[in-house]
Amino acid sequence: MSSKKLYKIIFTSQGKVYEVYANQVSNSNLLGFIEIEDLIFGEKSKVVIDPSEEKIQSEFKGVKRTYIPMHSVIRVDEVDKQGVSKISKAEVDNVTQLPNQVFTPNDTPNK
Repeated sequence: MSSKKLYKIIFTSQGKVYEVYANQVSNSNLLGFIEIEDLIFGEKSKVVIDPSEEKIQSEFKGVKRTYIPMHSVIRVDEVDKQGVSKISKAEVDNVTQLPNQVFTPNDTPNK
């Protein structure tokens, strides 16, 4: 059995649901973010190319590490086997996104 851990991270961004696989997930030094390192995508030698995986590969091309806001994360799973990374449209019934602005700096009432 391999001792190397594999994580599946599902998060929302700009009205879409992202599903990615990575070797490392941790708290970030940036307050309110998680850090995802060493993203993993399917092998490029496949004869059949999945357009959804190709789209996510091109979006994260050259990215060593990404920071995702904690309120955007839906789920993080430690998995045994890698699946297909993909981007899908967020269905209204299955994903409820928190408001983008949690803290409003000018919310103090005038005296």
